[in-house]
Amino acid sequence: MRRGRLALLSVALCGVVAMLAPSVSAASYHNPHQWRYHHHPRHHRHRPPRHNYGLTIAATPNPIVSGEGVLIYGKLVGSDVANQRIVLYHRIGLQTQFTPITVTRTNAFGFYEITRAEGIVGTNRSWFAVGPGRSHSRTINEYVFSAVTLAASTTTVNTGAPVQFSGTVTPAHPNQEVLLQKQVGTSDDDWRTIGSAVTGSDSSFTLSRSFLRPGSYTLRALFPRDPRNLAGQSDPVTITVAQPQNPSFTIAASAPVIADGQSETISGTLFMPGSTTTPRPSVPVILYGSTAGRAFRALASTTTGTDGTYSFTQVPEFNTVYRVLIQGAPPQSVGPRPRKTADVPVGVQDLVSMGASATTAPQGGTVTISGAVTPDKSGRPIYLQRLDPTGHWQVVATSTIAPGSTYSFQYTFGQPGTVELRTKVPGGPWNLSGASTPVTFTVTGVAPATSLPPAQ
Repeated sequence: MRRGRLALLSVALCGVVAMLAPSVSAASYHNPHQWRYHHHPRHHRHRPPRHNYGLTIAATPNPIVSGEGVLIYGKLVGSDVANQRIVLYHRIGLQTQFTPITVTRTNAFGFYEITRAEGIVGTNRSWFAVGPGRSHSRTINEYVFSAVTLAASTTTVNTGAPVQFSGTVTPAHPNQEVLLQKQVGTSDDDWRTIGSAVTGSDSSFTLSRSFLRPGSYTLRALFPRDPRNLAGQSDPVTITVAQPQNPSFTIAASAPVIADGQSETISGTLFMPGSTTTPRPSVPVILYGSTAGRAFRALASTTTGTDGTYSFTQVPEFNTVYRVLIQGAPPQSVGPRPRKTADVPVGVQDLVSMGASATTAPQGGTVTISGAVTPDKSGRPIYLQRLDPTGHWQVVATSTIAPGSTYSFQYTFGQPGTVELRTKVPGGPWNLSGASTPVTFTVTGVAPATSLPPAQ
């Protein structure tokens, strides 16, 4: 309500100013030869006029991630609407005045379409269009998420060892703070900031972080919202943290990360007390597991072989930290002991399927993307991601997984060419982030304006 009142007040004040002190800009909109004024060097900046109902405008998709293409379209209303000249104006970020950026013409029915190619629209901006006579559209705002990348120097590390994180922010935002966050819950806002860095002159950042507890962690970089862009987040990364080995009682996982439904082998060797070379055979040992930070519980038992080795096969549904103890040792003991191995984590990724209603579409066209997640993640967030020209996945939409662990997105293509999309569950304490197999879309031509949502 407050925003609406301010908008009305702004419109009213602009009208009063126009009546009291007509400007060259106002004259250019009302003069029959207005386009000469627009292209004269002295008249290349304009404030937006109050719109009337003679010209409509819309933009799709909106919002976008920095660099995505956009289709701007609308219709000229009236009787003489064919082959009429339409000029598009824009204002970027905190600029106070508008400038003309491109010209097009209406078709036989008065519709017009203007494409802004990939790589052009990098920050928030406003648009309006001007037609023949006194026709002019309303002003629309295009909102743009910053594009953020994140990489880790290693994805498997021991407790206390530093991991270096690095990334970039696009468009350039030098000397601004970027947050490193860990997912701590199951909703889209359950992220805790565990570090921060300031971007350099090239808009890149680096920071180091160590982890004190064994486990599997989902991390992202977040660039907060500012006047130029909406907040941007990186594709989440996974870090698996284990304890340093007990050399007298070793343990290893066949893989630090597996997909839901896959099996995992936990194995190691028990040596004689004080030795790291002499095996200790025929000793009963028990496998314990802790799921999502809960207390350890016994999962299976076996006896060491003649060479002191042991092995367990598990099919965990959730992230699990394993340890092996000699039978009779207290299962909740902390730190490696002669009768206990180190703790080794195994992360379990969600399985995400993805299908599309079509894999070809025109610019401005929309497809339905749907699929399912295993294990059940009903009520949890899911991301739709697009592969950007630099080879990084960017979040272009967020949705909530429906009952039955299914999901659906409507995605509109803003630029022609090849577009690669996938869906991804961000992860959390119970499971690691899982992504679908990417799907490639071919975008050719431009959707007829009549097939697009009506412009206002």
